[in-house]
Amino acid sequence: MQGTTPRRARAPYNQKYDPVTDKSIGSGCDYAPTYWIGTAGPAPQDDGPVTGDMDVDVVVIGSGYTGLSCALHLAKEFGIKAHVLEANGVAYGCSTRNGGQAQISSGRLKRSQWIERWGVETAKGLHAEVTEAFDLFRGLIRDHAIDCEPQDGGHYYIAHKGWMMPKLAKEAALLRETFGYGARILNREELHETAVRDQEAHGAMWEPDGTAIHAAKLAFGYLRVARELGAKVHTDSPVESWQTINGVHHLRTPGGTVRARAVAVATAGYAPRGLHPRLRDRIMPIMSNSIVTRKLTAAEREACGIRVGSPLTDTRTLRHYYRLLPDGRVQIGSRAAITGQDADNPAHLAGLRAALARKFPALRGIDLDYSWWGWVDVSHDMMPRITAMPGLPNAFYAMGYGGNGVMYSAQAGRRIAQMVAGRASDVPRLPIFHQELPHEGWKTPFRRLGQWGLYKLYHFQDERG
Repeated sequence: MQGTTPRRARAPYNQKYDPVTDKSIGSGCDYAPTYWIGTAGPAPQDDGPVTGDMDVDVVVIGSGYTGLSCALHLAKEFGIKAHVLEANGVAYGCSTRNGGQAQISSGRLKRSQWIERWGVETAKGLHAEVTEAFDLFRGLIRDHAIDCEPQDGGHYYIAHKGWMMPKLAKEAALLRETFGYGARILNREELHETAVRDQEAHGAMWEPDGTAIHAAKLAFGYLRVARELGAKVHTDSPVESWQTINGVHHLRTPGGTVRARAVAVATAGYAPRGLHPRLRDRIMPIMSNSIVTRKLTAAEREACGIRVGSPLTDTRTLRHYYRLLPDGRVQIGSRAAITGQDADNPAHLAGLRAALARKFPALRGIDLDYSWWGWVDVSHDMMPRITAMPGLPNAFYAMGYGGNGVMYSAQAGRRIAQMVAGRASDVPRLPIFHQELPHEGWKTPFRRLGQWGLYKLYHFQDERG
């Protein structure tokens, strides 16, 4: 079907939505006012809301990168035409609110931390998995002509303090010697001359794989491809209850109940706590803020010295991710509020402005064209899970990327499709596929208090001399 789906919403965007405290994400809401939505152009056609009871083979809950990749691969590799259920517009959550940075990672842990947790052989298996994932990600964009403005060139992991340089050098050596991966170290002068004149930088580790993309155009490209392959994507259709009766999943939406043999959950940080007891509190939603400047003048661009379009991140625990956009604007983001009620606190915007000015003094006080925030799905052990839901027949989920889902979500969607199709034997024997997301147990009600304390500690550690 040709044409586009109007973006006009029936309800205003809820800027204070909080997945920990709100019972529902709502339905028919407008998108967050992100740069990606503002510059993506019209979305491809979707299949509209569920309008009656249906019996289907597979339901995917969530139409972000992971859910659309799952539907795409179910159709492409197994001939299964899934029905995707989305509460609002396509890719309403993190997939249109992120920083558009694709890095060769999955979760928050470095390679050295993989080795500490699981040993060298498992770490090598995880490295092979993310390497394959990056090839898949690039291939989807290339083979399906997804016009998401990819800017390849590697990832620059920038030392914001001098004491970070020996740590980066050690990690780069590990990548080269243990994983055969061509990371290298740039000193401050090399970084300034070849990549970016970040005034905080003391040098950087460069990884060969890093691509910046237009977040919404990537999602809308996945939507187009999935539907061309036969998937159905039902917007404005939140799952209000989930029952499993005689092995069949009954998913009630405002327009009717969808009965499915199998269910794949791909909701990231936007799943209401009541979606299913097996999913409750398995992730910790963390808020991230982003701003985009007006277009820079030639003099401002020269002063900033940003010579690459690929991903830039600094080495803070509460890291900043930033980049030069193809149209000459600069985007920067970082962690911010702890609760939805505090999301619009001007202090968070001021903090991002200050960070931008520290890195690029010429941009101090620059006008902004966009400012937004969104929820990131952080797991309690900092690694994602793509796995079956124990005790529930033919039910699976993929969540917990910790802000590194732009690239890996394509592979996660493919892996969960393999599980749904009964091809779990094709999935590597790695911890992220065969263990549940950990639960915090009795500590769950106190997580945000702990988060507040950790943010204070991380800030102190990050900014020490």
